[in-house]
Amino acid sequence: MKIEVVGPGCARCITVEKNVREAVRQLGISAEVIKVTDVAEFAKKGIMFTPGIIVDGQVKFSGKIPTVDEIKGILKSS
Repeated sequence: MKIEVVGPGCARCITVEKNVREAVRQLGISAEVIKVTDVAEFAKKGIMFTPGIIVDGQVKFSGKIPTVDEIKGILKSS
């Protein structure tokens, strides 16, 4: 599983990355977590508002800070 955390590196983006890593840890799944900080890549990936989360090429969250439980929910269904 490939999880991309999309954002410029602000405090909100850092929180989302921490939540993603915690969700992956709690679920005990194998996932590659990548930070995408290049603004030019945001629109290409379909993220108009940051922070965003993309799982295996599909935008799952954009413009909000999802909780660990919300992230676990999308990871279980992916």
